[in-house]
Amino acid sequence: MRRGIAATALVAALALAATACGGDDSGDEAGGPVTLTWWDTSNATNEAPTYKAMIAEFEKANTDIKVKYVNVPFDQAQNKFQTAAGSKGAPDIVRAEVGWTAAWAKSQFLAPLDGTDALKNTEDITPSLLKQAQYEGKTYGAPFVTDSLGLMWNKEILKKAGYDKAPATWDEVKAVAKAVKEKAKVDGFTLRADAYFELPFLFGEGTDMVDAEAKKITVNSPEAVKAVDASKDLLKAPGVSKLDVTADSYAHMMDAFNTGKVAMILQGPWELTNIYKGAAFKDKANLGISGVPAGATGKAGAPTGGHNLSVYAGSDKAHQAAAQKFVGFMTSGETQAKIALKNGTLPTRTSAYTAEVKATPGITEFQAILAGSARPRPELPEYSSLFADLGTNLTAILQGKVSTQKGLDTTAESYKKLLKDFS
Repeated sequence: MRRGIAATALVAALALAATACGGDDSGDEAGGPVTLTWWDTSNATNEAPTYKAMIAEFEKANTDIKVKYVNVPFDQAQNKFQTAAGSKGAPDIVRAEVGWTAAWAKSQFLAPLDGTDALKNTEDITPSLLKQAQYEGKTYGAPFVTDSLGLMWNKEILKKAGYDKAPATWDEVKAVAKAVKEKAKVDGFTLRADAYFELPFLFGEGTDMVDAEAKKITVNSPEAVKAVDASKDLLKAPGVSKLDVTADSYAHMMDAFNTGKVAMILQGPWELTNIYKGAAFKDKANLGISGVPAGATGKAGAPTGGHNLSVYAGSDKAHQAAAQKFVGFMTSGETQAKIALKNGTLPTRTSAYTAEVKATPGITEFQAILAGSARPRPELPEYSSLFADLGTNLTAILQGKVSTQKGLDTTAESYKKLLKDFS
């Protein structure tokens, strides 16, 4: 979701690239096992321990392969990999956000995985997730975990306000938030000034940042203006938290929700582990999860996100073959089920949704969202790069610094520079 490389990021990227095994300097001992480097972009506290355990399991079964695990902060990973790949020093394997895969494939940083050990039994993979990993007919990522956004709500607080189910529209969110503030004495809803979290508003008005198929920029269309205006109106509603534009706004939102200081937020399954550790959700049954509220069209839509495991095209033949084998192991139905049970993440393979996995709190609810209102990303390499400009201008709009139309027009102008063949 970020573009450009700041000088400090460039230095850090090159330093980290030195630890990679791609390219000629593999670091393997003659006659010894092939050593792979994997850049993982998951949460270092909640998710990484499970992945390290899976690595140990893989190495035990494949004594000729060693995997060097490197956890790279998600917000730095895109720039670091692009820099490392450009200098032929990228890791053999990278956990890539779904929006990065096509862009990196276009830049020829990734090796196609079709017909390799990395992609077996593709009929078991959710079709839309497999499509998101493709570029120009070839598959450059093995779907690893998936996610979407849903409305999370504190059942106990809503009950105090007189509600036993979640609001289904944004107008209902306003009503519930007001009742929560009056009767439970806490905020009813927190809105995040973030482009990704704005997508449900855009989808609810029947639009997106762009229409990839028609090659048209739609971020400043009448429907988009209506969507952002709905966000502005929501912020003015009684019981909705004051807009937080600080650098720690995400952490503030999660702390407030986890401690029962706000009743409702939009959030994805990647936070389930943290939420269930919160004081408000010691009883896991207190967490309600439902689809995102519908817009004025009566329709609701949430983005389909997630991560793929990809193999660096610059690695030599031996490392690519070993990397494909490791990716195939990590994305298999059996491994994904184990990961889901530990991390609360959503598998990408149908076979991974075992009875035990489905019984895990939060998984079944998000599986229903993915099957219902979730919308896959368009096949557009530049799509993930669109979030940065929208996020900047959205914040200015919600702060009242510019009008909705002007802020979105500014976003559209920046899109024209990136998407030169779009109208």
